[in-house]
Amino acid sequence: MGIEERKEREKKMRRRQIMDAAKKTFAAKGFGGATIEDIAEEAEFSPATLYLYFKNKDELHASLMLEMLDILIEKMEGVYSQDGLSPEEKVKALEKALYEVYEYDTMNVINVLRFQSSEALRNLSPELSSRIKDHSRNYLRAIAGIFEDGMQEGVFLERHPIAFADIVWAVFTGLVLWEHTKKGFDSSKDFLRPTLGLAIEIISKGIKKN
Repeated sequence: MGIEERKEREKKMRRRQIMDAAKKTFAAKGFGGATIEDIAEEAEFSPATLYLYFKNKDELHASLMLEMLDILIEKMEGVYSQDGLSPEEKVKALEKALYEVYEYDTMNVINVLRFQSSEALRNLSPELSSRIKDHSRNYLRAIAGIFEDGMQEGVFLERHPIAFADIVWAVFTGLVLWEHTKKGFDSSKDFLRPTLGLAIEIISKGIKKN
């Protein structure tokens, strides 16, 4: 391995270390309570080192968001493009796919969902803001495509497909954040999976024509 390759690998490792430290810090202190100094301490770097990789705390959190959105897009597009499933079966498959997103990196999903509802999104660079918007459109488009196919086949009510996607995402978001709250009462139980399954079942029945 050459010097340049080694430097690039070390750079990627430091960036990963910083992002992992940020996830832990945001989870412990919340986005508003966490500081760059807190994250640097967790990562065992100086604050100056963090600024070599991220302009500010908002952009660090946005990078975590993009990671989660990449996984979300992959899962949603996977359901939408899956051969052999009817639109009704694809709606059911959304439950498993969404739960897998949550299970893959629970801490980051919770942090990101909290971040999405904050004003911090407005403080991002135009480039990062544009990327997040594009990613968000992509996963919503995949979910909407399932509903649109169902309308074309005559099995779903004729409504706006994006509205369906928004409802599914809003339900998932609300249940994840509620699950995190309930963990404070009993950390041994998984409230999300059965509740998400029931919610998707209710949605599925509600959008059928008959």
